Amino acid sequence: MVAALSRLTVILVTLLAQDVSSFTTIRGDGVMKLSSTQHLRLSSPPRTARLLLSARISNADDQDEYQKEKMVTSNNTRRSILKQVISTSAILSSSLLTGGSIANAAMGTLPEFEDTNAIFQGITIDVTDKASYEQSIEFFTSCFDGMKVLRERGVDGGVVVKETWLGFGPETLSIPPSFELPVSSFAQYGGHASIHLRYDPKDTSLLYKRSSGEFNNEPAPGDSIAYLQLGVPQYRISQMVKYGGNVIDAYGWVNVVSPAGLPIRSIVGIRPDPMMFLAINCADVKQSEEFYNKLGFVRQDYPYARLNSGQGQFEPPQPNKSVYLAPSPNSMGVLLLQNKNKKKAVVPNPVLRSMNVVYNAPGDDGASSSSGAPVNVDPTLMDPSSVPVSFVPLEYLEKEIKFTTKVFAESS
Repeated sequence: MVAALSRLTVILVTLLAQDVSSFTTIRGDGVMKLSSTQHLRLSSPPRTARLLLSARISNADDQDEYQKEKMVTSNNTRRSILKQVISTSAILSSSLLTGGSIANAAMGTLPEFEDTNAIFQGITIDVTDKASYEQSIEFFTSCFDGMKVLRERGVDGGVVVKETWLGFGPETLSIPPSFELPVSSFAQYGGHASIHLRYDPKDTSLLYKRSSGEFNNEPAPGDSIAYLQLGVPQYRISQMVKYGGNVIDAYGWVNVVSPAGLPIRSIVGIRPDPMMFLAINCADVKQSEEFYNKLGFVRQDYPYARLNSGQGQFEPPQPNKSVYLAPSPNSMGVLLLQNKNKKKAVVPNPVLRSMNVVYNAPGDDGASSSSGAPVNVDPTLMDPSSVPVSFVPLEYLEKEIKFTTKVFAESS
């Protein structure tokens, strides 16, 4: 076991020692991904040529950018990253050697969440109709490398609410039994955030309707949500178009409105959990920060998916005057952005049913049963930008994960 743990540390250090900027390429079918080449090449098919035009980058420009990224990523920065990896590996190794139990862990048994009793676990999206619901599942699982269906409920048909949870790995806040050092990837580790798609056949509200014709040009129905940011090894622009996405631009990174009406920003990079943060447009950033502070969200270092920390053309830097908050440096967070027009009110995006905060009440280890009363996970708060917030007990989440994962496995 000791040899295996040492090997894991070596693997992590070796991977992070490589400059991510040297692995970016765009294939002819509109796939932007990490590869061994240092140059971007793009030869788009006729159907998506106009959408991919903004992503064209010459070999000479890319080579210059590659050299700049190498210069920006200083030895000190890389050394600090490697130290963090070694430290994280040591914590994880210690946890596994002792049976995966951390005595003071506030959120399950994952060592990285022992500093908090709540995390931002994901978002819930309401979908207008069955076609958009099915298209949204295809959109997320086909366009963003590594995203998959985690669990389902109500898939038997009829008028029951249909739900699908999507993510890049297990949601459970414990180390899954299948996770094995040093062969398992982060995609098999616990603590991943999720996108919860929800379709109610009895609800006739028109939340978002794509434009008619071959391409969807319909903007998001509201501007309260700037975007959900994903950092993935590759994304597929042609598939975004195929499954009803409205591609806004695709230069260096892609901005797209999903077929459900939620804006997405995707960056080619590497993150333990590719679901990075939810960017929110605010009428008053200070007021919004005070709101989230009361929920346990505090200022954290802005997360990046690439080693050059936003200094290249493949990942933007932290927006000016924005504030990044999260309950823990290891959980998903929120990016508060000042609305461009301060005199204009922020318009709520109706497709976002809630951002979901999972909590573990003081003195509750998540293992014992509570009073048995029904748990209300509907939104109970609204932030200053009219973003709904729901609170999900840890014990309830773990039970739901087990039940709905079993249903999904039986129906597959």
